[in-house]
Amino acid sequence: MTENLTETDDRRTPVKHPDGTTDGAEFARIRAAEYGYLDETGHIYLDYTGAALPARRQLHAQTERLTRGVFGNPHTESPASAPSTALVERARERVLDFAGADPAEYTVVFTANATAACRLVGEGYPFRRRHAELLLTLDNHNSVNGLREFARARRASTTYIPLTEPDLRVADEELETALRGRRGGRGLFAFPAQSNFSGVHHPLEWIPYARERGWHVLLDAAAFAASNPLRLSRWDADFTVLSWYKVFGYPTGVGALIARTSALALLRRPWFSGGTIQVVSAQGQWHRLAEGAAAFEDGTVNFHAIPEVCTGLDWVESIGVDAVHDHVARLTSRLLSGLARLRHSDGRPLTRLYGPRTVQRRGGTVALNVLDAGGAVVDERIVSRDSTAARISLRTGCFCNPGAGEAAFAIGTRALRRTGRERAALTMEGYLTRLGLPSGGAVRVSVGLPSSSDDVDALLRFLETTYRDRVPSSDGLAPRTTC
Repeated sequence: MTENLTETDDRRTPVKHPDGTTDGAEFARIRAAEYGYLDETGHIYLDYTGAALPARRQLHAQTERLTRGVFGNPHTESPASAPSTALVERARERVLDFAGADPAEYTVVFTANATAACRLVGEGYPFRRRHAELLLTLDNHNSVNGLREFARARRASTTYIPLTEPDLRVADEELETALRGRRGGRGLFAFPAQSNFSGVHHPLEWIPYARERGWHVLLDAAAFAASNPLRLSRWDADFTVLSWYKVFGYPTGVGALIARTSALALLRRPWFSGGTIQVVSAQGQWHRLAEGAAAFEDGTVNFHAIPEVCTGLDWVESIGVDAVHDHVARLTSRLLSGLARLRHSDGRPLTRLYGPRTVQRRGGTVALNVLDAGGAVVDERIVSRDSTAARISLRTGCFCNPGAGEAAFAIGTRALRRTGRERAALTMEGYLTRLGLPSGGAVRVSVGLPSSSDDVDALLRFLETTYRDRVPSSDGLAPRTTC
């Protein structure tokens, strides 16, 4: 197998086979060259849905650029500002190319993260009672769930589409009923391409299907884009939100709203700020917003970090998003098979999985609870404590996705509404008691580009040696303060 070298870097870049694949040996080389800090520090990182990790070349590229040039605030045309403006505009073009979006139809707005991109849509969308409502899948990140407060403020209703067990997917008939809308009304339909709780891939076919029925569609691609191709030319969402650190680890503090230009024109901003206006009068108390992306980028964009989006995209695309997808799928299959085999001596399962049992229509995010020797759920704080001691980074808790958790733990709507109506302030333990839950959440394991089979096997060994035939003690756990 041949290997290519970049002109400016002696670290090896991956080379694909004639069929376009990148095998495990190539990913091992990538791991050693670009993510060697994991093995050098003895760290097993399995929280890629929380944050991807940066390749060393990404960090070196920024240092090289910033130490060889002068970059100023892009809101002018000085010799220092012009390079910043050019780099930011180049990043917009690269984002559209990455997403398969036609520049004649789509606009890129840079934001602080996917949450900020959601807020831009929520605060500006023309929600109206009975005419422009909000439709959500029960499986949504809280950054999307929060849109309902903008709808509520304008007296528009919010409807949730339920999930079916055990895979935590949406049934076709439920989707069809919801898209008819109450009283024939339409509005904004929001869902994740990949669940940040269960890893479920919700069908992108929903996008044209909903748009044909009069809905605008917001696609949360934050958990999806790291290991799956975005093709907005085919799945033409009106609004797509991303956080770049979830795709390639660095930079943090930069996200994007990729909006159909026609849909962006529907948004009515409730305020203006520096950088968003074409002209403004203080004494006359009037203003006109700038056109396009500028009207939505409050203040000065992160002009030092945004150019590194190009560096990250160059890196991921040099490997190939399809190759990353296949790599993540192989490791996820290994993880799922290994979890299914974990048993206590009496044959009882050691884990309880939430979501799909196979890699069909799912990503590299796996939610589970550990079960003790008596079959009871092990408090997720215990797993957090023990995994931290073993230098394993994973996620425990609710993952900012209450709907998927409510479906996974089979919490009924009546109990949730009754608990929410209680006026007395409850502790987290009080809420759990009211809802009859044995634990405060689940354990989430997620794999990514730098992950290896050794990482997966180390986790499986940890679970077996730490919890098999045991009822671990909960002594000394800190009280829960939030979900």
